[in-house]
This record gives sequence, C-alpha cells and structure tokens, in this order.
Amino acid sequence: MTDFDSATGVGGLPGLDPATARALSASAARLAYDTTFAASEVEEVLLDSYRQLARTARVTLYLPTLAERLTRERLEALGATRGLIAKRVPEVLFVCVRNAGRSQMAAALTRHYAGTALDIRTGGSDPGERIHPEVVAAMKDIGLSLDEEFPKPLTDDILAAADVVITMGCGDRCPYVPGKRYEDWPIEDPDGAPADQVAAVRDDIDHRVRGLISSMLPDLTLPNPR
Repeated sequence: MTDFDSATGVGGLPGLDPATARALSASAARLAYDTTFAASEVEEVLLDSYRQLARTARVTLYLPTLAERLTRERLEALGATRGLIAKRVPEVLFVCVRNAGRSQMAAALTRHYAGTALDIRTGGSDPGERIHPEVVAAMKDIGLSLDEEFPKPLTDDILAAADVVITMGCGDRCPYVPGKRYEDWPIEDPDGAPADQVAAVRDDIDHRVRGLISSMLPDLTLPNPR
C-alpha cells in the first residue's frame, strides 16, 4: 500500500492530516489493484486530482472519495487513449466554465437518452465548488438527479480520450485538440437565474442533446423528451 507521509505530503501536497493520508493511501491501493497502471502513476494521478479539487473546496471531508472517483475516470481515459482498454462506444465530453450547470445538465440528459450507447464525461475550465442548486432543482423537476455529481477540472487525459467535445461558454479557455469533433453551444449560464429561466436553459440543452445523439446514433430510437 502507498505510504502517504502526513508530515511532508506527497507530490506537492504538504501537511496532509493523518486521516486524509490514510484515505488517499487506501484509494491508491484500490485503484492500483483495479487497473493495469503502475502504482506510481496511479499515485501521481490521484494526488493531482486531489490537488485540483482542493483548490475550490470549502469542505474537505469528502475530497479523498471525490479524488478517487475523478482518478478512476482519468485512468479509464488514459487506458483508452493508450489502447490498453478497448473503446466500446464513442465518448462525449461536455465542457463549461464551472462544470456546475450547463455541462452537468447536458451530461445527465445524454445519459438518460443514450444509456450505455455513449460514454459521457464532463469538465470545467475553472470548476466551481458545487453544482448550482437551481440547476439541481430544475433537473429534479424532470426526474433526473445530479446528487452524485460534482464539478470536475478539465484535464488533458479526459480531453484526449473524447471523440466529441461540446463547449458551452468557456471560449478560449476551452483547449482545442485537432482531429476531434467540436461543437459550441451558445447557451445562457443558469447560475443565479430564476426557476423559469433555468428551466428554459434546461429545455434548450435537451433539444440540442437530442440532436447530438441523433447525429451520432441515427439508429437509436429516443424516448420522449423529458
């Protein structure tokens, strides 16, 4: 098991408290066991994930768990990019500035309509602390939950694995990688908007998501709009 030194930290994380160090150590061990990556690379990605999430977190109690979830996504992306994991379906990446509103709604709607026919990821060029509560409420109104989601940084490994990248409002802060399909959706930021305006943003995203899925999976019969 990886030994995280709580006094000096590892990989640029000084002063980790003992409980956090133990949690990260356990996460590193699980990830190394579950994947084909070397323990040193698992640790590097895990600590980078923790570091990036910690930049905006006010409450750090669940950070090791969230860092493990983000690291698992990043390792899966790395595995696909390196040919270590067979890519079974196309990957779609939704990106906005905070990864706290538009991209989260788009991802949830795409998962609802496409199921396992697409792999869906999200990221933010400047991720926020939490998903906007008005966005969570608007999605609950149509029966979709964002309770298990959280803002994530846009990392190079996640971007490299994507086949289609949908950007929403991040402009030049959204990096461009040649050879991928890009679309920019000019959608209003729902942060702080009244409920009816957030619902209108959600419905706009719903319409665009259905069009995206139809273009990627023309033989898929979509359920009725939410």
